[in-house]
Amino acid sequence: MSKQKVKNVITLKHALEQAEKGKYAIGSFAPRYTDMILPILRAGEKTNSPIIVQISQKEMDRYGITPAEFGAAFYQALEDENITVPTVLHLDHTKEMSVIMDAIDAGFTSVMIDASEHPLGQNIAISSEAAEYAHSKGVSVEAELGMIGTTDFVETDSDKELYTDPDEALQFVNETKADALAVSVGTAHGVYNVRKPTIDLERLKAIRTLTPVHLVLHGGSGVPAEMIKEAMKLPNGGVSKVNIATDLEVSLLAELGRDERMTNAECKALPAAEKERGQNAVEQTVIDKIENFLDSAQCAKDFVL
Repeated sequence: MSKQKVKNVITLKHALEQAEKGKYAIGSFAPRYTDMILPILRAGEKTNSPIIVQISQKEMDRYGITPAEFGAAFYQALEDENITVPTVLHLDHTKEMSVIMDAIDAGFTSVMIDASEHPLGQNIAISSEAAEYAHSKGVSVEAELGMIGTTDFVETDSDKELYTDPDEALQFVNETKADALAVSVGTAHGVYNVRKPTIDLERLKAIRTLTPVHLVLHGGSGVPAEMIKEAMKLPNGGVSKVNIATDLEVSLLAELGRDERMTNAECKALPAAEKERGQNAVEQTVIDKIENFLDSAQCAKDFVL
């Protein structure tokens, strides 16, 4: 399938403008294995929901996948399943421009530059470079301000956490021209074993008051539905993209009776019946998130493609 001719593969900016209007969030689901892209897309089609499929630089390194392989698997699954709902192919946390360039070449319609470990000025400079390049290719850009913690180090290198400063958010968005901003307001990547998930709604409101940029919540796995919904329905528009990765892999491994994650090659080599069971488990998890957390079911009809 030619990636240039797929009208329902849209930019993140287009997707989030619509989500913000409708006061729902679009799930940005990380399959981690190329064979698990299929159930995410099926879930979007079955619920008539817009959908984002994503992978981070660190996930690609860990699972043994290139941007080209992931992009090819995504477009093949779209064609095989005749997917018609709006979809975004998104590159999550990435540190290197070369990976961003490779992803854009592979048909990704959105990329995330993560320079959040640097001081504000340096973060702005790096994020601006990524935004300028991506925009020149017609691709949306997400950036991060503040640091989102982690419990499993699959998506990010550090468990450090630094909440996003609303005044800095205004400066950051104005100078970088990022289309979406990942904010640190209490959630974390991975499984909440000890700490409890929290969302600082007052901080979100303050950021939203100062800037109209689309807001992204990372670390959506394990966060209670009512917390997510409060963050989505803030008066001036709240969070319109929620990243969900760990919950998908947990459901896959549980269905297969495995404790340890696989490589992408190991997942591909699973017997067909096992793989199908795993895909069904992932699909059900995504449907549950769409219907009970994100409120995005039946919202595909709002899009003009």
